Amino acid sequence: MNASAGAPYTFPGGTALTAIDVYSWESADGCAGGSPHLHTASTEAYLVTHGSGAVETLTLDGVAQHDLTPGDLLWFTPGTIHRLLNAGGLRLTVVMQNAGLPESGDAILTFPPAHLASPADYARAATLASGVPETTRAAAARARRDLALEGYATLKHAALEGDFAPLRAFHRQAVALVAPRLAAWDDIVQQRVVAPAERTRAWLASMARGDATHFAEARVSRAPRAERAYGMCGYLETWTDGRH
Repeated sequence: MNASAGAPYTFPGGTALTAIDVYSWESADGCAGGSPHLHTASTEAYLVTHGSGAVETLTLDGVAQHDLTPGDLLWFTPGTIHRLLNAGGLRLTVVMQNAGLPESGDAILTFPPAHLASPADYARAATLASGVPETTRAAAARARRDLALEGYATLKHAALEGDFAPLRAFHRQAVALVAPRLAAWDDIVQQRVVAPAERTRAWLASMARGDATHFAEARVSRAPRAERAYGMCGYLETWTDGRH
């Protein structure tokens, strides 16, 4: 069977795949890296393919740092604030659960509370303008990173002192920000996660009856690459799944 670039394709199980070259921009604390943020409903994995660095995490268990070298695979679940630190040429392959949710606002940056007061306030701080010169867009991405670090520093320092009230307040603001999107997210999960799982169960039931009809639908597809973009943590290279 020949590969067909025009055939339908989706990522299995509602996953998404992204390559990230982590920012080498130095921040006020002397560390180079990306913007701290959390995901409200999606688990994420980092597979290190090049370079070295670390990911700093903040949860109600406290602050931790996890070294990253080629071959390392690190998973973190929803609610884990994470900040990538680039010690030299750090490049990752990222596997994300629930494709469609991060693109729809599942990732919440750790801005100071005033910027989290409403979806409109958050959008103004988080959105990068399109159709502007590259240097302008890079400066905006760096300013967004620095604003997230400003809010993160408050959360981190309080946690190191044993005070998790600011972190809990951030959790509440994050949930309030995504609340208007939850109905749409449920539709995404039904289409991208539940439906493929149910289809697999139907295939198992068919094969239990000796039925291989679904083999007739076998195909090979090539997913196109999207243009390199400025992400929260670095320069992104993505492979679309046909529904963006």
